[in-house]
Amino acid sequence: MTSQHTAGTEPAPAANDTELSARFVNETLPYMSQLRSRARRLTRNPVDAEDLVQETMLRAYTGFGTFREGTNLRAWLLHIMTNTYISGLRRARRRPSEYLCDHTSDHQMAAQDRRSQSAELDALDALPNIELAGALATLPEQFRLAIYYRDVVGLRYREIAEIMACSEGTIMSRLYRGRRRLRLLLAAGAT
Repeated sequence: MTSQHTAGTEPAPAANDTELSARFVNETLPYMSQLRSRARRLTRNPVDAEDLVQETMLRAYTGFGTFREGTNLRAWLLHIMTNTYISGLRRARRRPSEYLCDHTSDHQMAAQDRRSQSAELDALDALPNIELAGALATLPEQFRLAIYYRDVVGLRYREIAEIMACSEGTIMSRLYRGRRRLRLLLAAGAT
């Protein structure tokens, strides 16, 4: 049975930085293809995906001393990636758009700002049913993420629970409530 990684735990004992670095490489390397795949799904851009993987690995390496052996390393890495991605979205929303051309008119810049949206919104836009995309976008984040991880990415309850730092029962509850709200929203839109 594995326990969840929690913040504020004692760092894992390591003989030295070289040993810790070697352990990091040996233990994380098998998950690189999964991280790249997840990053491509999140960003929908291969260059941004590679940047996200690199930032995730940097943060994981920095915090690897606090990772407890025997816990789920894959879930820990995915949790770091999700938090890194969300932080990047928040940073991008606060930062004004930059334009390289001095000859861009105000109406062209305004149109570009309307087209610039997060990868999450791009993914919702790509859904075949516009009503479904709209209803999903209105759900609270905890329900939307649980549905995304389960129904889009295909993760197991245990993996979602570790990524979202809650119990499997909480995930099942969020999925049930989120799907129920989604059905109600879709039914209200159909009438």
